Amino acid sequence: MQTYKTSKARENVLRKIRMALQEEAVPMPFPEAEKVAVSSVFSALSEGTPEETFAAEFSHIGGHFVFCNNQDELLANLKLLAESRGWTEVLCAHKSLFSFLVNNKLSFVREFNPSHEQAQVCITDCEAAVARTGSFLFSSRQNHGRVAPVYFPIHIIVVQPHQVVPDIADGLKLLRQKYNDQLPSMISLNTGPSRTADIEKTLVTGVHGPKEVFCFFLNQ
Repeated sequence: MQTYKTSKARENVLRKIRMALQEEAVPMPFPEAEKVAVSSVFSALSEGTPEETFAAEFSHIGGHFVFCNNQDELLANLKLLAESRGWTEVLCAHKSLFSFLVNNKLSFVREFNPSHEQAQVCITDCEAAVARTGSFLFSSRQNHGRVAPVYFPIHIIVVQPHQVVPDIADGLKLLRQKYNDQLPSMISLNTGPSRTADIEKTLVTGVHGPKEVFCFFLNQ
């Protein structure tokens, strides 16, 4: 086994740190916290179904919720939105959804390619939608999962009822079931449009991700 030499001064500093940690160990601030059930910490979800709670919370944080009763309504609403916004190039990162949209002659839809910098919009699916916070769970196991949800100014997520869960813990449980406990290397929780107030506490949107987020809820 190879060893590395360090200076005497550095060793003295490290020795003092080790001794201090052993002699004056800092107790855990709230040791009882691990004994309390997480469900008892948060207030109960509002009355209604998880889908209704998600729609309300997502809209409250600045998202645009679009209810689609079936696939025909999904196509019609997406086409109407693209026409009203003047979108000519909408990328889609979900392969089967891309095929469905192209087969139904949505001519403005393109297969996802991050080199298409002129595109303003990207469509993806999600791993789960969290009702309590109006958030989406994304992972690296999705097609272009590290890039597609954050790269373009406008993000459209297509969600189905079975993906809506009450809380974040339920979303992680769903991922464990889906991937047989082999969780993806990256899991992100995205809540509404990207925003920051780092500079002079002035709220700015669209800095670290999409400025607008749409949820097309496909009720099938």
